[in-house]
Amino acid sequence: MTASGTKDKAALSPYRHFSSEQWGLLRKDTPLPLSELELEELRGFGERISLDEVSEIYLPLSRLLNLYVGEMQELYRVTSEFLGRTQDKVPYIIGVAGSVAVGKSTTARVLRTLLARWPNHPKVDLITTDGFLHPNKVLEAKGLMHRKGFPESFDIHRLIEFLSDVKAGSRHVEAPVYSHFSYDIIDNETISVDMPDILIVEGLNVLQPWKTAEGEDPQPFVSDFFDFSIYLDADEEAIRRWYIERFMGLRQTSFKDPKAYFHRYSELTEEEAVRTADTIWTSINLANLHKNILPTRQRADLILRKGDDHRIRDVFLRKL
Repeated sequence: MTASGTKDKAALSPYRHFSSEQWGLLRKDTPLPLSELELEELRGFGERISLDEVSEIYLPLSRLLNLYVGEMQELYRVTSEFLGRTQDKVPYIIGVAGSVAVGKSTTARVLRTLLARWPNHPKVDLITTDGFLHPNKVLEAKGLMHRKGFPESFDIHRLIEFLSDVKAGSRHVEAPVYSHFSYDIIDNETISVDMPDILIVEGLNVLQPWKTAEGEDPQPFVSDFFDFSIYLDADEEAIRRWYIERFMGLRQTSFKDPKAYFHRYSELTEEEAVRTADTIWTSINLANLHKNILPTRQRADLILRKGDDHRIRDVFLRKL
């Protein structure tokens, strides 16, 4: 492609592209409010995020989001002035989407920590949509255990109701809790979200337009409640490798507990375990990525693109 052709293609893109180095310059003089010990606690299993990457990628992002939240808070102030009455502010909601094993949870936790250290929005909550999966007994009754993580495995009505209540400024909105150890919803356990300044919602399909069942009235999408959305991206082969590496690591740790749902995998030989992980990845996670997750990438406000080493190499910010 000619240089002019490349330029035309970039001009037509809805995103501005930054290399990680270019993006890092947008940090300006934002201080790093995070220690190596704190970062260690935020890392997901098998993640390799460093303080350098936090400084280069996540600090500029937290600065941008801080500016956006500040503008939203100002909008509520002027609206209250216009209406002549107090207008309660509602949470600024950020969605984080992407494949299994791409690092969504670590990204969400790091962002939560950084955003909570800005003085104008110190209360930042985080929920994952795993809590809105149907319980295993429901999935088993519907024959959907092999489709766990696909859109039909979620209680979408409950998730929409939760986000609607949060966005309306309701107090003490309850979200269910999911256990990766037991691979199921925990009975009688919830997380209370009580009017935070910011709520981060992390999940596989949070940017997907949801289809209503025949005869149902149209309903909002999950993403309709987001003020900003992030998609974590990487080559499929890299994500596959990360998934298998994580599986092999869990096989040596939590899977060894006899009470763990996946305890049976700890007894496989290494060759059998790799083959099993690859089969699960291909038949479930890759299929879900192709059909439901990857098609939503272009709906995000920000795309963070990882290299083979798990480090974010490119940032794509939607043009205003």
